[in-house]
Amino acid sequence: MRNYGRIVQDMIAYASTLPAGQERDSLEIYIAQCMRQRNLVWNRDQEAGIGRVKEDIIRMSNGKLLCDSPAFEQILMQSGSQAASKKKKK
Repeated sequence: MRNYGRIVQDMIAYASTLPAGQERDSLEIYIAQCMRQRNLVWNRDQEAGIGRVKEDIIRMSNGKLLCDSPAFEQILMQSGSQAASKKKKK
């Protein structure tokens, strides 16, 4: 998971130590948004779906972060649609 960077790895390690709650859910969403942006930089041809980001978060946290809050997918879907609308047309 080198393409995400050390800061994302550190954020995941920190988030996995937090108790379940709003702060942890918010941090999971922020981490997922960062990961999605970084994946778009490294893989311009393939857009990272929510499923890919979730799998990577679960794998990097050794199953401690499950990204199962109800707001998780809604916010990522919104950010994905905004990114698609900002894309330049060739």
